[in-house]
Amino acid sequence: MTPLGRRDWPELDDAEMTGSAGVHKMAGMKKIFFSGVVMAVLATASAAWGQHDKDVEPTSFIYFAVVKDENGKPVRNAAVIMHEVNPKGKQERGGMELKTDLDGKANFDGVPYGMLRVQVLAQGFQTYGEDYDIEKDKTEITIKLKRPQGQYSVYDDHPKDPNAAPKTDTPAPADPNKKPN
Repeated sequence: MTPLGRRDWPELDDAEMTGSAGVHKMAGMKKIFFSGVVMAVLATASAAWGQHDKDVEPTSFIYFAVVKDENGKPVRNAAVIMHEVNPKGKQERGGMELKTDLDGKANFDGVPYGMLRVQVLAQGFQTYGEDYDIEKDKTEITIKLKRPQGQYSVYDDHPKDPNAAPKTDTPAPADPNKKPN
């Protein structure tokens, strides 16, 4: 009696069983390899088809110089963050972050023409933000960072005119011509 109670299986020796199983295993591996190659080609083709070609758009080389407002010295290790801005004035997703070197400089090649939102963050300075219209092949941007200012409080006395004299607590002199009620 043969395995599983079946009597109609032909008797094969070990060499024939290994050879036929190996051919069967190779056919399965070829199918897997072929399907992997097809999927890779389709993924590459769909990515290339779905991407609009930014290589034909004009781009700019941007030089940033980040300095202190009070003395013009460079600010090193400041984060310069760039975001494209759409025609509606909204910031696009994604972006690029650069770090300034010891001389307060950073640069990037390949910024497309159009509106660009630049933000600069540095420890001990106010955050800087401004939109720039990039329309030349080389653009130089100098950013002056300010130190933080004091907090504004509604409880403090603030003159309406910055040049006005401060308020005095003394009452105005009484009018001698005024009659009592």
